[in-house]
Amino acid sequence: MVASKRLLARLIVGQVSVHACMTGLRMALPLYALHHGHGALAIGGLIALFAASNVLMALPWGKLVDRRGLQLPWRLCLALSGGGAAVAAIGASYAAFCVAALLAGGAMGLAQVSVQRRAGMVECSVQERRELWGWLSLAPPMANLIGPALCGLILDHAGATALDTTALRWACATVGVLALSSWFWVRGVPEKTAPRGAAAPATAASGRLLQHTRMRRLLATAWIVATCWDVHAFVVPMLGHERGFSASVIGFILAAFAASAAIARPMLPRLTAGWPEHALMGSCLAATGGLLALYPFVPNAWVAAACSLVLGWTLGALQPMVLSTLHQITPPERIGKALGLRLMTVSASSVCMPLVFGSSGTVVGVAAIFWVAGLMATVGARLAWTLALPPATPSRHPDAADH
Repeated sequence: MVASKRLLARLIVGQVSVHACMTGLRMALPLYALHHGHGALAIGGLIALFAASNVLMALPWGKLVDRRGLQLPWRLCLALSGGGAAVAAIGASYAAFCVAALLAGGAMGLAQVSVQRRAGMVECSVQERRELWGWLSLAPPMANLIGPALCGLILDHAGATALDTTALRWACATVGVLALSSWFWVRGVPEKTAPRGAAAPATAASGRLLQHTRMRRLLATAWIVATCWDVHAFVVPMLGHERGFSASVIGFILAAFAASAAIARPMLPRLTAGWPEHALMGSCLAATGGLLALYPFVPNAWVAAACSLVLGWTLGALQPMVLSTLHQITPPERIGKALGLRLMTVSASSVCMPLVFGSSGTVVGVAAIFWVAGLMATVGARLAWTLALPPATPSRHPDAADH
């Protein structure tokens, strides 16, 4: 188990390095473009491009990782990250930023699928695997802290004036080198591939993954989780503006959510040892639905922060459970493809939902968006409870539970 922990630490640091490159560019490039006269529509399109590449490429990434393991995809990931940072630094224009967003976003997706597939092949008990996913899920919040903070400091202090071209180039070069440094951590991770025709659980016949009811329900659940996450990130500032909260107070509310989600991911699997994944997901989604329904009624910023804190706990716990369930219902030789399907689903939500929230918020109001998201979370809770794996019976046809 000690070797597994060392391997997990290498994978986490490698993913954080690549992911921080993307999050740093996602903060720096729109900020530079805004400072130099581009409008809100252009900035929204630029931000969407960071997720758009994974809507298109997540499934090919998964297939590549299934075929080639970790090391070759990781070299491609480094080429994309370094290339994206270099294009942004050299071009220093909106068109260059769009190309950089596609490259850096794609690199993040490929790194995530590669790391999650390799970590899922570590031999350990069911409970140890749940804890493994809890720790691995810390990589995105760590990257969301490191990348923007690093680029923000450089943009303010590396040039003759804040947000000038010199500062931008230093910021891009720094996060590009950070991404390339991940090779130091990942190159020592041994390859491990699943044997073709390995025994698969009930949901995993040789046909297409989406033909199976349990996989479709799990992907729908993952999409609902992503949508609830996006609702909170996008609509809480709108609610705070309506209530007259200051920018720092709104930032504190969002920070409470992020901190709670980060703490929940490694802690909750240990605190809920013995709970089946479907029960934990169903309970967390039901609680999320109730919290989202109550959010518009918060009387002040302190209550809003408390709701945000609890909501971060319930939503933060869900990603490790989704990943654990996905590995249980997918054959080992197709884990990469399944992870790609999940990434594509989540990325599609990140591209589309903010546009939907922004347009509908002016028509139906902020409260209605929370209530719709709460209803979706309740539906997701029902879906999660249907993901229970049936007891194994030798005489049963492997697809009997799904059709």
